[in-house]
Formats: sequence, structure tokens, C-alpha cells
Amino acid sequence: MTPSTPLLPGMPTDDGIEPVFREPWEAHAFAMAVSLHQRGLFTWPEWADTLARQITAAQASGDGDLGDTYYRHWLAALESLVASKGASSGEELTRYRDAWDRAADRTPHGQPIELCDQDFR
Repeated sequence: MTPSTPLLPGMPTDDGIEPVFREPWEAHAFAMAVSLHQRGLFTWPEWADTLARQITAAQASGDGDLGDTYYRHWLAALESLVASKGASSGEELTRYRDAWDRAADRTPHGQPIELCDQDFR
């Protein structure tokens, strides 16, 4: 992390400075948000507002807010911003999510997950 990318409220850390990720996809989602911000797709205030709304909605729907769902909210907020900014459509995001699910299902544990044409059926 650099001073220009401060920790967000609720982000898990191991030392109060660097974020901790339980799964590789969490790190990827984090990196995508930082990269899209750096490319100017959204501002940090827009990001913080979108993430806060996502977390608030999840809590209202019964999320216990124990920290174990933080990056699911992060990903949902990222998908929402990407779609609202026109960088992708909701349909395209769903298509890729489903393709990644199929790829994960056919990939042996411990092996890298790679998309192929058959995953988009």
C-alpha cells in the first residue's frame, strides 16, 4: 500500500498497514479496484460510497458483519461501479462469473483456474 491508497474502514489487516486476503480472488478484486481507480474509472469517494451502500444493504438483509464477507461486498461494489460507469454490462459480468464458476468446477484442486471457450456455454 502507498499513502495514496489508504486502508478503507473494515479492511482486514495483519499489522494495521497492509491488507490481508484469505483467498487469492480477494487480492485480485482489491487489485482490480485500485487499478480501475488509478485509470480514472471512479474516484475514491465514489468507491467508498458504493462500498458503504453495499455493506449497508447486506447488513439490512441479515449479514452478520463478522468480517468474513467483506470482500464479497467489495466485489459486488466493484461490479456495480463497473456496470454503472459503462465499462461492462451486468450481463457481461454475469457471463464471466458463470464461466469462472464452470472453469473452477472442472479444475483439479491446487491447479490454476484458466478460462477456455467451453466455459462460456
